[in-house]
Amino acid sequence: MSAAFEPTSRMKSVLDFMSVTLALRKLGGGPTIAAVVLAIIVIAAIFAPLYIPHDPLKIDALNRLKGSSSTFLLGTDAFGRDLFSRVVMGARVSLFIGVGAAVVSVFLGLLIGLVSGFYRTADAIIMRIMDSLMAIPSILLAIALVALNGPSLWSVIAAITLPEIPRVVRLVRAVVLTAREEPYVEAAISLGSSMPKILWQHLMPNTLAPLTVQGTYICASAILTEAILSFLGAGVSTEIPTWGNIMAEGRLYFQIKPALIFWPGVMLSLCILSINLLGDTARDLLDPRLRKRET
Repeated sequence: MSAAFEPTSRMKSVLDFMSVTLALRKLGGGPTIAAVVLAIIVIAAIFAPLYIPHDPLKIDALNRLKGSSSTFLLGTDAFGRDLFSRVVMGARVSLFIGVGAAVVSVFLGLLIGLVSGFYRTADAIIMRIMDSLMAIPSILLAIALVALNGPSLWSVIAAITLPEIPRVVRLVRAVVLTAREEPYVEAAISLGSSMPKILWQHLMPNTLAPLTVQGTYICASAILTEAILSFLGAGVSTEIPTWGNIMAEGRLYFQIKPALIFWPGVMLSLCILSINLLGDTARDLLDPRLRKRET
């Protein structure tokens, strides 16, 4: 039986490979390179504990500010810690903050936006609160929240998430205001469907495409905001390696060893650029108006 089904399995694998190849060709060179770069960064961050040569937190005073060598690939920082291990482990924390802030802000923004767009009585109250939050600069609000709660991983995620929620709410609200006037929604209301069923089965699917694109932008913005907060000393605790913390500690020794800022800065730029390029590609693929222009 296994021999009889072997050609079918091989044919299926060939078809899958061809479909992936065609999809990559359709995306173009830039998004494909961005996807590959982001995949390498994510895989390297996930499996970092399995291959990093040194403990990123181990202090070695005898090896302070060493250059690149076979022992230390990118050299060491002012405390003798391996820079390569810290940059790779910093990717884990920065990506976790970016993905966590994107997921939480999209989820909460979706819930609030659905209620605001469908219930007219709640819309005025909710949107005035959202407008008040958007009136405060996001960086200042994040610094204030971190200062109140203390420098920790979860307080940074909360500080980055709160300013992003109003933007998601406004996006979802705009989609719901348009979709609720459609005949299928009015038919569902006339048939006596419950409000939660109408929201989740009829209105929520219309928001998935714009939320996917918005989520990529929030992820990239959260990674950059975390780096800014850490560079200003209002981010994650300095004991936790992040790209922002590494650059903040290395700025005092930039003239002696520029690599302390160069390598985490390069990784930060590549990661944000790749996420933004994939977000633009997702917008082009999910927006029906852009697809009609191409055809």
